[in-house]
Amino acid sequence: MQIDDPAVIAEARALFDRYEAAIAGNDAAMLDACFWADPRTVRFGITEILYGIEAIRAFRASVARYAPRATRRVHITSFGPDVACTHLEYERTDSGLVGRETKIMVRLPEQGWRVVSAHVSLLAGGDPGRVQR
Repeated sequence: MQIDDPAVIAEARALFDRYEAAIAGNDAAMLDACFWADPRTVRFGITEILYGIEAIRAFRASVARYAPRATRRVHITSFGPDVACTHLEYERTDSGLVGRETKIMVRLPEQGWRVVSAHVSLLAGGDPGRVQR
């Protein structure tokens, strides 16, 4: 298995860029098109836990707009020709909060690249459950 094939990284980056443009433009149809249309698709967000494409679509329909954000760092790793993970670190330009977003992308037959799992979070000031040594 080839890890980090430049061609695969470029394909995953293209889907990543379409998704980011759709977030900026609140393009629900494009956001939906980026995800695998399947009940097994998962998206964990800042305030939501969504299992299945229908739950994700319902959430998207409820969003008036997304907080504006600026990319701080993008990291993409591919595993063979059909699986990639993208990691985004961003800053919300309206609040200065730092966010993270991870997507697992898979090349599916007859559909091409789709997000099968996504996790979005904001960086907290500290972890009250963490005990330091």
